[in-house]
Amino acid sequence: MRTRWLAGVGLALGLGIAGASAQGLGTEAIRIPMDAAGPESLDALVMTPGTPGRHPLALISHGSPRSAADRPGMSPRGMLSQMTAYARRGFVAAAVMRGGYGTSSGGWAEGFGPCDDADYLKAGRAGAADLWAAIASLARRPNVDPARILAVGRSAGGFATVALTESPPPGLVAAISFAGGRGSQQADRVCSESVLIDTVRTFGSRSQVPMLWVYAEYDRFFRPDLAARLVAAFREGGGTARFVAAPAYGSDGHGLFSQGGQPIWEPIVDAFLAAHGLPTAEDAPARDGAALEPPPRVGVGGSKDFETYRAAASHKAFAVSAGGAYAWRTAQGTKAAAIEAALQRCELSAGGKPCRLYAVDDAYTAE
Repeated sequence: MRTRWLAGVGLALGLGIAGASAQGLGTEAIRIPMDAAGPESLDALVMTPGTPGRHPLALISHGSPRSAADRPGMSPRGMLSQMTAYARRGFVAAAVMRGGYGTSSGGWAEGFGPCDDADYLKAGRAGAADLWAAIASLARRPNVDPARILAVGRSAGGFATVALTESPPPGLVAAISFAGGRGSQQADRVCSESVLIDTVRTFGSRSQVPMLWVYAEYDRFFRPDLAARLVAAFREGGGTARFVAAPAYGSDGHGLFSQGGQPIWEPIVDAFLAAHGLPTAEDAPARDGAALEPPPRVGVGGSKDFETYRAAASHKAFAVSAGGAYAWRTAQGTKAAAIEAALQRCELSAGGKPCRLYAVDDAYTAE
């Protein structure tokens, strides 16, 4: 069966794509060196808008799972939907795994010690150090405007982003924290809450960058009342933050900064970006991929999934069977990898029956 998949890859690459393909989003897996730590490096994924010139940089930072056993399995690809949202607006979007997460080396430095005597200052600054190094490295890329940098983080990544603003790298003009915080060990329970609040106040006393803080209702990591106290402490310390209490999202608002939450958070973010001279959805260039029609015989669910495919990053492929089975892969390193994976998944979905390519990147395949 593998021979048939590879034959499909060769056919698609040999015939090419019907029509002119637009400059789509591209992805590149990289390692970011930690100059101060010798051979250590951070795992990262960079997504580019596919248009010429220099672009603002959006650094997107992940959260921290409650279980340490989950840290090694994390990947920058877990933030693909968020990266795509920013890249579509014209940013070079980068998701970086901080030290000790995924395959990033250097060990986990974000521990805060005993629950009843947490050291959040140390933990926040350790995360911020990785973000600082990532920005310094990414700002040197030829397609990045080093004077227009945005830092975005969720949960522990949001907390590290808050810490980053007290000693910002050159070019950081704004920062966003989604459900930022540390110390949630179970639903609605946070270690050393008063220490967390005092730490945020300290960050605020030194913060030099305007921020947007977003928390959703029913956040089971950081309750709405705690979120309000955190932003109040940050402002009392002298920090500048716009605070948005977003409506409920699912059973746990902590997951708002996700693909499913985009209808809620994108307008909030766009208003903040516009206020700081950064590109918004209104600045997004038209895409040829938006004109692609869903394949026939895939039903309502398949049509909805094809919308997800159209918005996703290259390299990507969508495959279908004669009986209506389908599958797709996005944000692959090469076109060939996307094609092979989509065909393989489709044939599995079709019970071993053959599949054909329907679209590759942002264009239909040649018949």
